Amino acid sequence: MEKAKISPLQLFFLILLFQLGSALLVPLAIEAKQDAWISILLATVGGIFIFLIYYRLYLYYPKVLPTTYVQKIIGVFFGRVIAFIYIVFFLYLAARVLRDFGEMLAVVGYRETPLSVDNLLLILVVVYSVRKGIEVLARSGEIFSVFIYLLAISGFILVMSSKLIDFDKLKPFLEYGLWPILKVSLTQVVFFPFGEIFAFSMILPYLSNPKKAKITGILAIVLTGINLAIVMAVNISVLGVDGVSRSLFPLLATIQTINIGFLERLDIFFMLALIILGFFKISIYVYAAIIGIADLFNFNRQSVLAFPIGFVVWLFSIAIASNVTEHMQEGLNIVPFYLHLPFQIIFPLFILIIAFFKNR
Repeated sequence: MEKAKISPLQLFFLILLFQLGSALLVPLAIEAKQDAWISILLATVGGIFIFLIYYRLYLYYPKVLPTTYVQKIIGVFFGRVIAFIYIVFFLYLAARVLRDFGEMLAVVGYRETPLSVDNLLLILVVVYSVRKGIEVLARSGEIFSVFIYLLAISGFILVMSSKLIDFDKLKPFLEYGLWPILKVSLTQVVFFPFGEIFAFSMILPYLSNPKKAKITGILAIVLTGINLAIVMAVNISVLGVDGVSRSLFPLLATIQTINIGFLERLDIFFMLALIILGFFKISIYVYAAIIGIADLFNFNRQSVLAFPIGFVVWLFSIAIASNVTEHMQEGLNIVPFYLHLPFQIIFPLFILIIAFFKNR
């Protein structure tokens, strides 16, 4: 492990930035129609449950990484296999998030620039930051959180001032009953973004005050859920359900509608905010993969792994899909059931049950 410590407040901001990440980019829970914001709030409860699985494992083994304690729980051979699979999973998810933001830049900002170049520029910044360690990343999170929230408050005020919001677009509530909302919560939103908190199982051992890990994680998840619910409610109020469902990046489409005198085309500022959020999400995944590899294969200097791991993530991001539509469909229909469900819930819960009996 890196000889570093982060405070509970820094952990709070890292979780918040991480989970907002690409969730602000996509039309989250829009299959629940105008009740998407309710679906997000319900999924927040599921996110807390998933976090508590990893928190309980952390209590059993507070000073070692999951790549180590999984070997103590299920044996060295199978433990190393599971640990390696999770490292590959971290790399895959980092590549998916990198592709998300690369596509956003390609579609909205840099249409003539190849996707590979956009992704390369993003991953180089991530690699440079990850080489500096978790403490630098955590301190950066404190600073950028203030910037993100200032932009968010400014954007909300501008949207309200533009008189773009029509709350009638959020009606009728529960038009199709509670089941469609629960279905979206349990099959999509609980895995993305809330279930992705599993990456912080690799960060928790660096916490300076382990007693505050539980309340810090829960508060960060709750605030994330509230923020995402508000954003989706605003998107639907401005664009309508059809507008949100047709848009690849509904938040940017909402911001583009702002027109107050000389204030227009403000989407560039919010693209900057989204890129910052994406940077933190990719960085956490890449950092988790690097310290996992260093721990599993006994590397003394984990910083030397940053560039080769970054190169692998960049290659993955180009190869995982041939176009943005295929990428989005894969993320919504394949990843939740075949990857998120087993890796976020089933395997950790199974390991926790074994750990419980071993530590009685």
